[in-house]
Amino acid sequence: MLASLAASPWALPLLFALVIGDAFLVIVPGEASVTAFGALGVSTGQPPVFAVVLVAAAAAFAGDAILYAVGRFSGIERHRWMQTPRVRSAMSWAHARLDRSMAVIVFTARFIPFARLAVNLTAGATRVSAPRFLTVAAIAATGWASYQAFVGAVVALLVPGGPVVAVVVSIAIALALGVAVDVILAARRRAAPR
Repeated sequence: MLASLAASPWALPLLFALVIGDAFLVIVPGEASVTAFGALGVSTGQPPVFAVVLVAAAAAFAGDAILYAVGRFSGIERHRWMQTPRVRSAMSWAHARLDRSMAVIVFTARFIPFARLAVNLTAGATRVSAPRFLTVAAIAATGWASYQAFVGAVVALLVPGGPVVAVVVSIAIALALGVAVDVILAARRRAAPR
């Protein structure tokens, strides 16, 4: 079934939809889908890993650009969900750092779901230069897509058992890396002087 999905003409559009959906709804498995498609690309030959990276990068960039535009045209306090403590905290964090070190923030936020949403919306709302932001966002999206596909590809090369095993192991590794980043960031927040 996985091999037929990978060879399907719908494979890359599905990947695009999952990754762009992840820009808006953090419950959509964008990272895991890129990793899984990277594993499928190596273990079955379809879709080509290069195509996985291009489609995932394009979708990630499109999501970032749309959120930037939303922030630019509607601000960051218009909707009720933007008033929740977690979202407001993430937006405050993003705003304080965007001017000082935008590239570091955009690259880091690309791997942290709520931070990515906050950075993109805040960049638009605070009128960060569109050409500057979108250039950095495009580079970050490409780096993120390459990394996620690389994890899946390496797992498919190193772990025997065919595409099912490669996909399951690569998704487990992607999730473990995500949890590790969350734990490290939480520890740093607790250790930071207030």
